[in-house]
Amino acid sequence: TRGRTNAGPGGRSAGMRQVYAYGCSFGALAEVARAGAGPRRAVCDLGLLMRAVLGNVLARLVRTLQPHLPARRQRRTPRQGSARTPRIAPGTRLAPPPEEMIPHLRCPSLEHFRDNYLIPQRPVVLEGVMDHWPCMKKWSVDYFCQVAGCRTVPVELGARYTDEEWSQQLMTVSDFIRQYIVDENNVGYLAQHQLFDQIPELKEDISIPDYCCLGEGEEDDITINAWFGPGGTISPLHQDPQQNFLAQVFGRKYIRLCSPRDSENLYPHESQILHNTSQVDVEDPDLVKFPNFTKAAFQSCILMPGQILFIPVKYWHYVRSLELSFSVSFWWS
Repeated sequence: TRGRTNAGPGGRSAGMRQVYAYGCSFGALAEVARAGAGPRRAVCDLGLLMRAVLGNVLARLVRTLQPHLPARRQRRTPRQGSARTPRIAPGTRLAPPPEEMIPHLRCPSLEHFRDNYLIPQRPVVLEGVMDHWPCMKKWSVDYFCQVAGCRTVPVELGARYTDEEWSQQLMTVSDFIRQYIVDENNVGYLAQHQLFDQIPELKEDISIPDYCCLGEGEEDDITINAWFGPGGTISPLHQDPQQNFLAQVFGRKYIRLCSPRDSENLYPHESQILHNTSQVDVEDPDLVKFPNFTKAAFQSCILMPGQILFIPVKYWHYVRSLELSFSVSFWWS
């Protein structure tokens, strides 16, 4: 997981979740009988977020109701180029260590990727792999409002999850877009680990990269995540316990990577909840407090739409959105 784990009831017993699923399904059906459009979809989403499967009855119920729900469109144009970069006080910090560019490769064969990048655990930017995905032509802010605007999702509030004011809140996709995409005065990020299971219409627009077949698990073991937010949002330098393909659908992201061999130079937090996150502000490092940070070797890239970055397991990565962007990540073993 990424730094602070998403707060939620995933650890509840299967029995409790099943009871909750029954309650959600009965509640949604009761709202349908009363012709109440709002609560029924919210009840379904809460059940889905609880991972209350119940034979996928809630997902099927939402899909049946979806065509009958009113589509919403944003009346204001969302910001496209705002990049709220961290403020750096002149003269208070030394320059961060130099970095090398991550290599780019166009549609390598499975064997070439396995032998030259997966086995030796080397990052690479893959091009041409996702050109055929429907999302590359379909996805936009208006499309999300049409397909998922009424759906309730968890949203991260704040520029980065290590900030004290960082929090999470449930809201509809339309409310998120209005408050955190259109309105430039707020900072929020839709970082969703269940979005594609919750909204199958979006999952149909993407494909699992073929290179994931080189892993040890089954396709059902692959975790697909959504990352949607404005420019200036940041994922602090952190590491994840699985291989990662980060696919950029629209917008650009600045990314810096560092090998796990340099972990001791990156000063991970000592607390258990943030043990996979560095204490160092990558673009504004305090080298008096963290002097060994200069010994760490970095690679970087600006991930463009249509590109996929391979981030090897346990590789440290820092991500800053340069503008309104949507990424999809695939975690696999």
